[in-house]
Amino acid sequence: MIAILNMVYNILVQVLDIYSILLIIYILMSWVPASRETKFGQLLGKIAEPYLGFFRKFIPPLGMIDLSPIVAIFVLQYLIRRGIFEVYKLIYISLM
Repeated sequence: MIAILNMVYNILVQVLDIYSILLIIYILMSWVPASRETKFGQLLGKIAEPYLGFFRKFIPPLGMIDLSPIVAIFVLQYLIRRGIFEVYKLIYISLM
């Protein structure tokens, strides 16, 4: 049972890492506007915009600089990952 728990935890962490990389790629694509018009750019937009859009509602851009992607990646990498770890730890302790 613990092996399955470890496997699920590792998969979730890897999914978060992959999603973070996709977000970074999508953000960097904004420097080349035509890149978002490609099929890959549109696919990334469908994946990234719902998550990034949530943060854009609350964090307005400062002039030409949009800080919401930085906050979004921070939340994903530190708060959500920490939450997954805490749930993993609670389940792991209850199984011991």
